[in-house]
Amino acid sequence: MAETLKIVIPMAGWGTRMRPHTWSKPKPLVTVAGKTSFEHLMDLFETLPEPDRTEFVFIVGPYLGETQIPAFVREHYPDITAHFVVQGEMKGQSHALYLARQYLTGPMLMIFSDTLIETDFSFLDREKSHGVAWVKPVPDPRRFGVAEVNEEGWIKRLIEKPQDLEKGLAVVGCYYFKNGEDLMSAIEEQMQRNVQLKNEFFLVDAINILLERGALMRIEHVDTWLDTGTIDATLETNAYLLKRMDYKPEERSTVKVLPPVFIHPSAEVSAAVIGPNASIGPNCKIDQAVIQDSIIEEGTRITRAALTHSLVGSNCVVEGQPNKEEASSLNIGDDSEVRFEE
Repeated sequence: MAETLKIVIPMAGWGTRMRPHTWSKPKPLVTVAGKTSFEHLMDLFETLPEPDRTEFVFIVGPYLGETQIPAFVREHYPDITAHFVVQGEMKGQSHALYLARQYLTGPMLMIFSDTLIETDFSFLDREKSHGVAWVKPVPDPRRFGVAEVNEEGWIKRLIEKPQDLEKGLAVVGCYYFKNGEDLMSAIEEQMQRNVQLKNEFFLVDAINILLERGALMRIEHVDTWLDTGTIDATLETNAYLLKRMDYKPEERSTVKVLPPVFIHPSAEVSAAVIGPNASIGPNCKIDQAVIQDSIIEEGTRITRAALTHSLVGSNCVVEGQPNKEEASSLNIGDDSEVRFEE
């Protein structure tokens, strides 16, 4: 690329669908398959044609986001060029991008923080169109935004939550724009027109203004589209990613492992059955327990319990088993304690 690629990641939402975990940390820092969803997202950019010629723009929320995300980036990605913009009012996606307009010049790639896809970005240095939208066919598009494409393969318009089931090309939340200034100009017009939904400015409406102005945007198909925006979706993503990992836990004499699993080397596990689809974080202590289809975050202690379809935050304590015949399903945030009478 002739210019530095700007990678912008909006992550300022309150994460209400991931409560109680997002009371204590931003949604991208929730663990899935052995590391945070933020780290899984950053792995996507390894296929960029010039990964060293990039700048990252993280749009974070106030309070937790503006403190924890910069600290995490400095610790885990000290070599990247990173800018942080705080979105204090949740006025939508276009509003978030417009707050970061001073950084969004030249080519830019935007992806939402709870979107995990499998794609190859290496073509971007050869891309001739004005923009690209990543899409995936879905049987029922009514929950998503979709792309309507003409006979030549160009996007005619984007439609938010269509009622027509035949319009099934869901946009997955990843876009490339050859010129960030053009997008900012379209967002300005969107705001002048006051084109919004439920008091939020959606990005699809700004993109439609670009298309009205004659921009040529095409679609790029993805086969895998994962989500970490809800508890159920995060557990499904955990199971999928564990299956794709080339990971074999060390053998432990009193532990039965049912792959796929991830057990951090620092975790102390004894007299337990782990898996399938279980992720055990660092410094956890698991004893006399059965854990399947679950994520257990760092520093948590679980004793004499059976868990399934559970997301347990960091530094928690779970003791006892209320039902000897069935495993329990828990959703508890950081620093919580659940002690059942036995």
